[in-house]
Amino acid sequence: MQTDKLNYWPWLATVQNMACSTLAVVVLLLSAGSAQAAMYRWVDSSGRVQYSDTLPPTYQQSGAAEMNKQGQVIKRTQSEVERKAEAERQAEQKRIQQEQQKQVQFDRALTSTYTTEAEIDLARDRALEHHMLAIHGAEVRGKAVDANLADFNARIAQIQKAGKKVGSGLQRQLEQSLNESEELKRTIQANEEAMTQVREKYAADKARFRELTGK
Repeated sequence: MQTDKLNYWPWLATVQNMACSTLAVVVLLLSAGSAQAAMYRWVDSSGRVQYSDTLPPTYQQSGAAEMNKQGQVIKRTQSEVERKAEAERQAEQKRIQQEQQKQVQFDRALTSTYTTEAEIDLARDRALEHHMLAIHGAEVRGKAVDANLADFNARIAQIQKAGKKVGSGLQRQLEQSLNESEELKRTIQANEEAMTQVREKYAADKARFRELTGK
């Protein structure tokens, strides 16, 4: 029993020391957690700047800033307006990159297709030829239609002068010729506009070819 008493006191001292050490660690951890507690800054719906250790549910709309104890911003959440602006900026940047890639592809195709400006002029003339033939055909047909219209109008004038009623067949032929005449005019106009676009396209191609080749 004497031996047990001698061993008891050192053991008790050890347990007390361990308990004190554990308590000290817990206190330090709690202190550290308190020292590192975040502080936030945001703007409320009235436009006033607010500070708190918790964020409101609406911070995603107005944005917020997380600060350390010295008041320095360590993390920032973008507002809804800022996120939208950033999305638009990225979309515009992507569009520009795509345009640049398309330009690179076009330049490569241009220099691999043509070796001289004369070849570009030849390609332009071939493209114009199709529209010129379409215009010529419409003009030829238009002259025949105009002759028919003149004939129909003369016959109708004679019938009306005689005080008779114009037949439905003759009236229908006149309407068909009028519609065809208008359609031929639209065909001519469309091909003339297409020829203008062809000339502009190949003029731009030639100018770009000259830039790329230095010729």
